[in-house]
Amino acid sequence: MRAYTAVLFLSMALSSSRPTAPSSGDNPKWLTALIERLQREPVANPPASIVRYDYRGQDVYYLPPRCCDIPSNVYDAAGSIICHADGGFSGDGDGRCPDFYSARKNPKVIWRDPRAA
Repeated sequence: MRAYTAVLFLSMALSSSRPTAPSSGDNPKWLTALIERLQREPVANPPASIVRYDYRGQDVYYLPPRCCDIPSNVYDAAGSIICHADGGFSGDGDGRCPDFYSARKNPKVIWRDPRAA
């Protein structure tokens, strides 16, 4: 019984330390590829996340700024970047979606990197 408990504990610890990947049926292929790429990169500070919102009548995916002067990305449903809502040198993004924070609705966290920074 002790050996079983130790194996169970070890497998739970190992699985919780790995980033979780969405099942391919839940997200568009480009989003799954983006998440897989983020998982191969060093952990961002704060750790990366992707949130889906309703914005201007469409689903968009928001990748927050990850550090310093790196801007956020807002992707449309096809995976094209429609704007950088915030971040960058000014901290205000690129100005192409200045109403992003006031107009976005219905947030749903799609993925969050569980690795510690």
